[in-house]
Amino acid sequence: MITLNQEFKYAFSFTQAEVEAFAKCSGDNNPIHLDANYAANTPFKKPIIHGIFTSSIFSKYFGTINPGEGTIYLRQSLEFLRPMFVDTPYEAQMFVKEIISAKNTAVIDCKIIDVSTGKITLRGEGTLMHKEKIV
Repeated sequence: MITLNQEFKYAFSFTQAEVEAFAKCSGDNNPIHLDANYAANTPFKKPIIHGIFTSSIFSKYFGTINPGEGTIYLRQSLEFLRPMFVDTPYEAQMFVKEIISAKNTAVIDCKIIDVSTGKITLRGEGTLMHKEKIV
């Protein structure tokens, strides 16, 4: 169930194998994500995870955990603030800032925090619809 002012947190990390699988599926084989030697010569010094892949954690959370099955993702804005790296603990944090009961929709502030630094790596706003679990 999603209600106004609820907060959710979800801990996660990604492996290099998952990044490689995303690169294969998406076709984004930019070496900044896949080649440690290439990435060593960038400001990041090591491969970074695709920003869009990192944001998929929100789809996973809303579509499979809360509210889960039947959720329709209507919109997501994103701002990529810092690079994200494999095998690093992160936490997705979500806050329900608006409920539109007549449309069974919720507007949710979304962000990802690097657990070791406490810094925000990504932030945005999503809109979800669920005919039974958004009140």
